[in-house]
Amino acid sequence: MFFAVTPPAPARDDLARALAPLREAPGAPRWTAPDRWHLTLLFLGAVAEGAVAPLVAAAGPAVAATPALTLRLAGAGRFGSRRRPQVCWAGLGGDVGELGALAARLARAARGLCLPVEDRPFRAHLTLGRWRPGRPGDGDLPDRLAGYRGPSWPVTEVELLESHLGSTVRYDRLAAWPLEG
Repeated sequence: MFFAVTPPAPARDDLARALAPLREAPGAPRWTAPDRWHLTLLFLGAVAEGAVAPLVAAAGPAVAATPALTLRLAGAGRFGSRRRPQVCWAGLGGDVGELGALAARLARAARGLCLPVEDRPFRAHLTLGRWRPGRPGDGDLPDRLAGYRGPSWPVTEVELLESHLGSTVRYDRLAAWPLEG
């Protein structure tokens, strides 16, 4: 399970157009489909069924304390080294500090329920693709999107999603909270 913000279709479409020339580039990662793009605020992993309702209840006040947010997808980068890239990502512009504060409130809510939470700083990004381990990867590829600036958009909601892995990845929406500011 994870908390996420999903960019609206116009923002995803704009980034997909900018990314199109890179899709078949040598050394490109395995790209994620634009309809699965989201900004993960907090990854929780497997959550016991009995903890879901308390998690939903605890997340409400964390989201309600968030002011109105405007974001834009901007720039790109990678996790891993140039020689051994792992993840290609798009960056964010706009109210990124407030988005980080929201992620921190959600982490506190989850910790309050004794759910395991990664102990590393929040880094706002949207995963575009992953390089396969052991295969040649072009770690310079994200540099081609360094100047990208997508359209601004208001964040309208925060979702709690559950991923189901298999031949195709599926996300089920367990709960959502409006972000009214």
